Amino acid sequence: MFTTLLIANRGEIACRVIRTAKRLGIRTVAVFSDADRKALHVEMADEAVHIGPAPVGESYLRGERILEAAKRTGAEAIHPGYGFLSENPDFVAAVEAAGLIFVGPSAAAIRAMGLKDAAKKLMHEAGVPVVPGYHGEEQNPEFLAGEAEQIGYPVLIKARAGGGGKGMRRVDDPAEFRAALDGARREGEASFGDPHCLIEKYVEKPRHIEIQVFGDAHGNAVHLFERDCSLQRRHQKVIEEAPAPGMPAEMRAAMGEAAVRAAKAIGYAGAGTIEFIVDASEGLRPDRFWFMEMNTRLQVEHPVTEAITGLDLVELQLRVAAGEALPFTQDDLTIGGHAFEARIYAEDAGRGFLPATGTLTHLRFPSGEGVRIDTGVREGDRITPHYDPMIAKLIVHGPDRASALGLLRQALADTHIIGSVTNVAFLGRLAAHAGFAAGDVDTGLIGRDQEALTATARPTSELVAIAALAQLGHLTEPDDAEAGDDPWTRLRGFRVWGAARQTARFETEGDGRRDVAVVDRGGGRFAVDAGERPLNLDVVATAAEEVRVSIDGHIFGAALGREADAVTVFAGGAAHRFARWSASAHAEEGIASDKIAAPMPGLVKLVSAETGGAVKKGEALIVLEAMKMEHTLKSPRDGIVAELLVAPGDQVEEGALLLVLEPEG
Repeated sequence: MFTTLLIANRGEIACRVIRTAKRLGIRTVAVFSDADRKALHVEMADEAVHIGPAPVGESYLRGERILEAAKRTGAEAIHPGYGFLSENPDFVAAVEAAGLIFVGPSAAAIRAMGLKDAAKKLMHEAGVPVVPGYHGEEQNPEFLAGEAEQIGYPVLIKARAGGGGKGMRRVDDPAEFRAALDGARREGEASFGDPHCLIEKYVEKPRHIEIQVFGDAHGNAVHLFERDCSLQRRHQKVIEEAPAPGMPAEMRAAMGEAAVRAAKAIGYAGAGTIEFIVDASEGLRPDRFWFMEMNTRLQVEHPVTEAITGLDLVELQLRVAAGEALPFTQDDLTIGGHAFEARIYAEDAGRGFLPATGTLTHLRFPSGEGVRIDTGVREGDRITPHYDPMIAKLIVHGPDRASALGLLRQALADTHIIGSVTNVAFLGRLAAHAGFAAGDVDTGLIGRDQEALTATARPTSELVAIAALAQLGHLTEPDDAEAGDDPWTRLRGFRVWGAARQTARFETEGDGRRDVAVVDRGGGRFAVDAGERPLNLDVVATAAEEVRVSIDGHIFGAALGREADAVTVFAGGAAHRFARWSASAHAEEGIASDKIAAPMPGLVKLVSAETGGAVKKGEALIVLEAMKMEHTLKSPRDGIVAELLVAPGDQVEEGALLLVLEPEG
């Protein structure tokens, strides 16, 4: 085994690799950009080397700088994590040419599976079922449109070098094909430097089921069972689980054998994933799965496989890279229990899952038996526009699917984050979805029920009352040193001439200004006018971040997160932020429908409007690229463009004004 390992990545996967390496007694080296100088992975590593500015093209994608860092620190091996250079065969070749060990497959194996069209041809020759479609070299738009007609709509356009949902478009109408193809090509070029696309038949009730494979340099290959990754939005995974619900033993064996054949066909060594599309319209059947692609690296969702097998996949990667043989055969492997992973992102689910930024001023993760958190951030860290906005991966493991799902719901409810909008409430609703609970999943589930899953939860009168008490300072204990033995200081709200009446004034999303009257009756008893009827509320117990109250004999608790100008109440799996009301914040109300502003930092890729031109409500006007995904900004109403303030190639910040319509009338 080597003694020093450099991790050519950042964030949670860098931290994940460092933890296993330290357990094995391996010295670790981190690399970091300007934006990550104080990041958690830098703090955890034994050494760290600066490799450039924040943009990935000037830091984490600069292979020569990573190799220089390895040479400088005496690293013998490089672990690529996932993303960045993990599936770049030229980087693998450069690592090996430098006399170092690449913790992953060979450059030849990566090349064999790197382009979807070539990989499908190879798999077909190896006897692995392949989804119908066009995987050739011809890229003329009219030709591809003709192929789509022959395949039959709906079809899926996919960038051949794509991954993570980038460069992928579903098309239901031939009239939409050209625009979808252009968008997929742009994303393919931006993310992978390759605009080449292929066309495939879209399966009407698809499930995304993948098989974890592992090979070594001695010709051995096994599969570590399946993961179901069908819960997706915009072709990106949201919640993964293992094993797949409703998986018959016959189909598991067939998919596992096909995956191992695929791995052996390219002499694969290390961790890899064979992804299949499954037609679940008539249940899971062994003749209804087709090869989609192979990810020649560790997957984001690998922890669910670790949970059900008891294996550390990073340790296996390191041992295989060091030349060791796999320590088990297929017959040694069994499934134990059930596991879920939920990806917690800084994103606004209610606004089409737009990525968000912000400083994590309050960060509380759940803990306990069966709960695992993989993260690369701490409280006080900033989510920047430069990288994927993942905050953490929440992994749970239970003896069966029902108990694991219950644990997932509770763990999400116990996840409290302030400082950026997150998808935690969305994940909680998804975990409670009746179809998901029944195991009736497919890749269209989120899209069908997106409105309900992403709706903004309105706070109840009880939660409004708690927020009012918190804003007025009634949910903090007096400082003992200041109070001393003086009983009058300890009596909050005491008045000689009667009960004290105060007003909390704040606003919540969608509700605007709200005034809540609070009468302090002493002894932790309050009358609060927070809704249709006044509430008589007794404070049962308070702590720094928690409160328990009694309302009409109903005792319940909530968690609190405090900021200088707001309080957030966490309850029922949702976070309700109550900001102090400010008149200045509403100075420009009424003119928002005339303007389009950037919903996040990004790069202007396309502008289809022009000054003086007429536009229709819902018409696509500007395409903004953020975190390698395209976001289309549409006209808020019919009108005439008065000002166009950006052009393709402009980099804009969140909130920047992009376009202004002439006032109505």
